[in-house]
Amino acid sequence: MNQVVNHNHAHRGKIKICDGKILATQSFEGEQHVMRVQCPKIVACSEPGNFVHVKCSNELSMRRPMSIMRASPREGWIEFLFKTVGKGTDLLAKQQAGAIISILGPIGIPFKLSGYRKKPILIGGGVGIPPMIYLAEHMKKHKDLTPLVLMGSEIPFPFPLKPSQIMTTRVPNDTIAAMPLLEDWGICSRLASNQGYAGCYDGFVTDLAKFAVLSSSEQNDIELFACGPTAMLKAVQLIASEFNLSCQISLEEHMACAVGGCAGCVVEVNTPTGKAMQRVCVDGPVFEAENVIFGGK
Repeated sequence: MNQVVNHNHAHRGKIKICDGKILATQSFEGEQHVMRVQCPKIVACSEPGNFVHVKCSNELSMRRPMSIMRASPREGWIEFLFKTVGKGTDLLAKQQAGAIISILGPIGIPFKLSGYRKKPILIGGGVGIPPMIYLAEHMKKHKDLTPLVLMGSEIPFPFPLKPSQIMTTRVPNDTIAAMPLLEDWGICSRLASNQGYAGCYDGFVTDLAKFAVLSSSEQNDIELFACGPTAMLKAVQLIASEFNLSCQISLEEHMACAVGGCAGCVVEVNTPTGKAMQRVCVDGPVFEAENVIFGGK
């Protein structure tokens, strides 16, 4: 428990607040948007699993948490994906390139950054997809890894679907839809949906993940990383438990302050000293899956 607290204190010293310049916004079906913002001070400290707290408009005082999808230290920008679900995200989507928005970050405990097993499986559901892309980009620096990125969505994906040229025995033969960006990086990805999208696995992304685990002859080489809705994370937690796999999950909770002051995003976790309530914003959002207590179990 002391290690978590010390890590947390070190992390909070990295948080900056800056005015970010919107470079571009791409919009996709389902009122989804990918925004690129210039904010070098935040980028310099960002790691996969971190998020930012964004002021969507001067009309609103409350910020909105956004998981970082990509970050370019060399060019000084971050990207995040969001869906229009209310007034704040609607106002953010309407911001034009060149506009300045206030950004607080990077916030949160990241995914582990080294010591990976050889065949990690990254699982993203809906707006939980961005951290998996950021983590995959980090993992491509590790040449001995063969990550598999699995993404699920019940609305159109926020990118064009592409038949994968990267063959794998870890998914069904007819599951060929992939993310173009990951293809360009040489990272194997596959998509799942219950909506009948061409080339996608017909079912939940967690079912596809279980298939990938079962199809491996070397399960000791596998570990899981995931972000998405609670039901998905519960299913990932069960897979990790069933096959005794290391697993880190990033939780999504409603946040107000996002810096640990309001305790509005607490979850129950197991710690070395017993059950405790911890804040997703600063004690997470990344937790060891085995420690998270879902549904009061």
